[in-house]
Parts: sequence; C-alpha cells; structure tokens
Amino acid sequence: MIWIIIGVVVAVVLIVAAFFVGIQYRVKIGEAQIGGAEKKAQDIINTAKQQAENKKREVLLETKEEVLKTKTEAEREIKNSRDEIAKQESRIIQKEESLDQKMTGIEEKTNQLAEKDKQLEEKLAEAAEIHNRHVAELEKIASLTREEAKKALIENIQDEARLEAAQSLKKIEEETKENANSMAKNIIGTAIQRCAADHIAEFTVSVVPLPNDEVKGRIIGREGRNIRTLETLTGIDFIIDDTPEAVVLSGFDPVRREIARLTLEKAVSDGRIQPAKIEEFYEKSKKEVDDIIKKEGERATFETNVHGLHPELVRLLGRLKYRTSFGQNVLNHSIEVANITGLLAAELGEDVTMAKRAGLLHDIGKSTDQDQEGSHVSIGAEIARKYKEKDVVVNAIMSHHGDVEPTSVISVLVAAADAISAARPGARRENVETYIKRLRQLEEIATGFKGVDKAFAIQAGREIRVIVKPEAVNDDSTLMLAKDVAKKIESEMEYPGQIKVNVIRETRAIEYAS
Repeated sequence: MIWIIIGVVVAVVLIVAAFFVGIQYRVKIGEAQIGGAEKKAQDIINTAKQQAENKKREVLLETKEEVLKTKTEAEREIKNSRDEIAKQESRIIQKEESLDQKMTGIEEKTNQLAEKDKQLEEKLAEAAEIHNRHVAELEKIASLTREEAKKALIENIQDEARLEAAQSLKKIEEETKENANSMAKNIIGTAIQRCAADHIAEFTVSVVPLPNDEVKGRIIGREGRNIRTLETLTGIDFIIDDTPEAVVLSGFDPVRREIARLTLEKAVSDGRIQPAKIEEFYEKSKKEVDDIIKKEGERATFETNVHGLHPELVRLLGRLKYRTSFGQNVLNHSIEVANITGLLAAELGEDVTMAKRAGLLHDIGKSTDQDQEGSHVSIGAEIARKYKEKDVVVNAIMSHHGDVEPTSVISVLVAAADAISAARPGARRENVETYIKRLRQLEEIATGFKGVDKAFAIQAGREIRVIVKPEAVNDDSTLMLAKDVAKKIESEMEYPGQIKVNVIRETRAIEYAS
C-alpha cells in the first residue's frame, strides 16, 4: 500500500517534473525564435535605413542638378535681357539725336516762315493801299461810289443768273416731260397689253321677239288685263304697237327690265298668257335674275382676285351686269378697270390688292343710282362707307371723276384706268349727232383765239390741230396758245381720255423767176 502510494507520488512527481521540463524547453525554443525574429527585424530596419539614406542622397543630387540648371538658364535669360536693353538704349539714344536735329531744323524753318509772314503782311498792306488808290481813281473816273458799282454789278450778275436759270429750267422741264411721257407710255402700254379685255361694246336692248303679231293680242288680254298685270308686277312699260313682231320694254331700272323680259319670254313660250301664270313666271324670272346677279358678282370678284367683300357689295356688283354707260357694260368695265389698276400699281410698286379692290368698286354707285338721288360717285362712296371699306377705296370712288382731290396714288391710278377703259376704241358708242357736235365744239373753241387761222379736229376728236397766222403769232407764243386752248377745252367740255392740242405755225416765202 505504501509502495503504491510512493509509486503514485513518484509518478506524480515525475509527471510534474516532466511538465516543468517541457515548459522550460518550450520557453527556450520561444526565446530562440524571438531572438531570430528580432534579429531579422533589425536587419530589415537596417536595410530600410540604408535604402532611405541612398534615396535621400539621390534626391539631393537631383535637386542640386535642377537648381544648377535653373540657375544657368536664369543667368542666360538675364544676359539676353541685358543685351536687349542695351540695344534699345542705343536706339533710343540715336532717336533722341535725330529728334534734336529735326527740332533744330524746325526752329530754323519757323524763323524763316515768321520772316516771310512779316514780309507778306507788308506786301498785303502795300497791295491794300494800292487797291484803295485804284478804287478811288475808278470812282472818280466812273462817277460812281464803290457801293453803287457793287450794286450795279450784283444786279447784272442776278440778271445773268436769272436768264441762265430760266434756260436751265426750260431744259430740265423739257427733259422731265420727255422722260415722264416716255415712262408713262411704257407703264400704261404694258398694263393695257397685259389686260386681255373685250374690245367690243355691248349693246343691251330690252326687245322681246314674237313669233307673229297675233301674240300681241294675247299679251294685251281681255280688256288689257294681261298687260296691266305685267306692268304692275315689273314696273316696266310694254310698248306693243310700234315694232312689228316684237315688244319693246321701257324702264329706267335695268334689273326690272330684265325680269320683265324673262317673264314675257316665258309666257310667250308657254302659251298660257293669263294673270295667274304671269305672276308665276314673274316669280321664277325674279329668282332667276337674283341667282344671275349673285353669280355675276362672284365671277367679278373671282376674275379680279378681290376677296373679303361684303355679300351685299357682291350683289350690287352683280347688278352692274344689267347697267350700261354709252353702250359699255358697267360690270365688264369695272372688271377691266380693276385689272388695269392692278397692273399699273404693280408697275409703280403700290398695293396691287387694294388697287384692284378700288378699281372694281369705283362705279358701284351705278347699281342703285336709279333708286336714289345724287350722282353715282356720291352714292358709291356712301355704299363703300356703309360696308366698312377703307378710306383709300372711298377716296378712289369719289375722285375718279375729279369731284374731290385724290389722296393716294391708288386713287390716281383708278382715275387713269377708268379713262383708259372708257377711251379705248370700241369701248363706248355715241350717236352721230353727239359725235359731230363734240368735234364742232372743239374746232369752235380753237378758232375763238386771236391769231388762229384754222382748226381741225382729227382722230375721232382725240386731237385738235390749230393753224395760226405766222404774222400774228410768233414761235414763243405758240406754246402759250396751246396751253390756253387746252385749258379752255378742259373747262368747257366733257370727254373721256385726253385731247392733244397741236399748234402749227408755218412761214413760206414764194417768188417766181421769169
């Protein structure tokens, strides 16, 4: 038992001893490892220090080299700057020397000029004294003072200037007239050439042909009831007995006359001529004419490219289809005037649209002038104002016959286009008596002037040739005579277009040799 305990104790002692021995061994091994690591770390630190020292030396070396290089470049630049400054100082010194020389020369020239000025003043004073002596001698010789001589000289110069100015003015006036006439002819000729207008006057007569004279009795009806119905409904007089196989309609309103014509034609064609049927035909004819008026007004605006008109203005334009002036259809005339006005406006750079509008509406008053008092000009202007047309259009309507002064170029163009349309060949017709009367009046106006020998109206009254007595009228007076004749024609006659006054003076010397 004891031995067992001893053995256990010994075993425990051995185990403890072995444990401590193991610990000591591990401690020695750890110390040995720590010592190796410390040595290795110290070696690394030493190596790093060595490398850092080497890098520091390299950086210092490079820095020294860079500083040396910069210093060398700076010294070279300083040297170059010093050389440039030295050159500039040398140039400045040279310029200063040159300026000094110039200043010296200028001072010498200034002194010379001062001397010359002094001499010139002396000479001027001497010349003034001589001039005064000459003036005094001239005044004594001419018996005129200086002021009187100056006044006479000025008057002579003014007279010469007036004469030269009059001659120049006459020349300029002749050149201006020549150029203006040429330009106006070109513009108007181009406008008329571009305006494709019908050159045949329209003869509108309200005559209804009949198949035979027996129909006249049916038109009159029992106790005249049919013709009374026709005249009551249409407001037109039916003249039956004067023309064989025809009925003439008489009335101032062309629209009513057209309705009456259609009504009668429908009644004659249908054969049932009685009051009830006449009323039916009248209503149909009235509607038909209203439709035609509307279509004709729209056609006029379409052909002239004038848009935005009030519907009532379009209807009034359509009524002009049944209105004539000296045989010229007023609607066709208005369309033609609109086109000519537009072409003239385009040539002059004016508003073409407004010009066409004014030209188309210039005779709008003729559509209702039978129903109202006043001229077609005043009626047309009132209509244009009523339907809010612009002032340019209103003035063109009022001034196209010279009733008021035109306020715009478009108004003048409308008046010119109206004269062109009315005066062209075939536009209007006149009876023989009116034509002969106008020619005779032209000749009487011309022969009424003193010194006129004969006068002849030619070219359908477009020109009057006035032959004067050469011993009574000189060349200078012919121009004034032509102007006086033209003014008297303008004040005493009414005519479309222009009348040329041609004054002729001729002197002949005749001798016979025997």
